[in-house]
Amino acid sequence: MATDPTAAPEPVDTPTVEELIRARLSAAVGGLRGSVEAALPTVAFVAAWAWRHDVMTAVVASAVLAVVLLAVRLVARQTPRYVLGSVLATAVAAAFALRSGRAEAAFLPGILTNAGLMLMALLSVVTRWPLVGFVVAAGDPRMAEDPTAWRRDAGLVRVCQRLTLVLVGLYALRLLVMGPLYAASQVTLLGVAKLVLGWPAYLAAVAVMAAILMRGRTRAAAEDLAAGPRPTD
Repeated sequence: MATDPTAAPEPVDTPTVEELIRARLSAAVGGLRGSVEAALPTVAFVAAWAWRHDVMTAVVASAVLAVVLLAVRLVARQTPRYVLGSVLATAVAAAFALRSGRAEAAFLPGILTNAGLMLMALLSVVTRWPLVGFVVAAGDPRMAEDPTAWRRDAGLVRVCQRLTLVLVGLYALRLLVMGPLYAASQVTLLGVAKLVLGWPAYLAAVAVMAAILMRGRTRAAAEDLAAGPRPTD
């Protein structure tokens, strides 16, 4: 059947910057299970400390649980990526606690990490190399060929600036809550704060990001439209 060459072309449903970012964040960031695996060693540490008030017992409990979580992943032949991060974090926290002999020292690496991430995120916004842009790039199939391709899309950079500021707020909240608790040696409250300000607070930050992304309709650059969103596993 012949088509009318004078007819207006049908509208093409092209992705916006926000749609591309949603797809790439989904591809680059772990889900609920990875976050639970990261939180459980802290639960074990605090529970053991509340039970025995002994640093070594608390460290052993958290380390054993981290190793068990890793073994479960390996036996099931699943990626150990996120649980390995938990094992590393547990090892660093244990080293701080054992070296100082103080249970609250196990939370110091996390506090320092959040302080560093907050400063890094702020600096990335000031220099217009927003931190979230690198997360987006990690989900881009062209990342290996051109790691800074996303920087050429002014719209994408603007959106990533706003999203990075949400992360700055999250890191600042963690520091404001956990800093005074650490100074007061409140081990149990530090554990509760770490759990609440971990996955739940991250979900709240993601919800704010989602609101920003759902509201926005920033047109993507031509090269991003051509690449399209990367499919998730």
